[in-house]
Amino acid sequence: MSDAREAAVRRLLPLVRGLARRVRRLIPAADFDDLIGDGCVGLIQAVDRYDPQRGSTLPRYARRLIVGAMLNGLRRMDPVSERVRRLIREADRQRYATAATRGCLPTQAEDARDRPALAAARAAALRAQPLSLDAPLPDGCDPVLDWSNDPAAIVAEALAGAAMRRAIAGLSRRQRRVVIEHYYGGRSLRAIGRDIGISAQRSSQIHLAALERLRAVHRA
Repeated sequence: MSDAREAAVRRLLPLVRGLARRVRRLIPAADFDDLIGDGCVGLIQAVDRYDPQRGSTLPRYARRLIVGAMLNGLRRMDPVSERVRRLIREADRQRYATAATRGCLPTQAEDARDRPALAAARAAALRAQPLSLDAPLPDGCDPVLDWSNDPAAIVAEALAGAAMRRAIAGLSRRQRRVVIEHYYGGRSLRAIGRDIGISAQRSSQIHLAALERLRAVHRA
């Protein structure tokens, strides 16, 4: 880089930082350092391409290229293509123009009839929209909270199950049968007692004694 070129770039670096701050105020999600990096690329291009014969000053010419480079950098990070964004913008402008004419907004069905690709474009933009844990969910979004595949929950459940099996194995033969058939087989204490040849009351007593023993094992 020649001395004059480097001096011009250094002289206009504050312009890059100032424009990056303005873009960041408009687009809070933008990374400030990324804006600076893209803006510096635009600044170098402006210094190399500047022609004083065109009547514009270098700072004014550089401003356009710096902002353009920053916006191009933001577009590259957007998961939604520029074609989709442009289609949605054009549809919104037409929608508001129609509303100004007839006094009410057209329905989305009317928009989709006039622009067949609009529904798919809006769906693509919605899918790519990041969700904030602090903000309400978009209308119609009702996610199913499924923690069944959470590794911590799976391990905890496995450990609890193993501990319960060991505790049940330590019960007496009758207590073990009553607990297993009642809680894992879904049978009533009366039916279990009838199979064993004892009364329903005695079956209930065995059940209570088994629970007390399991509680003692859990507390130990």
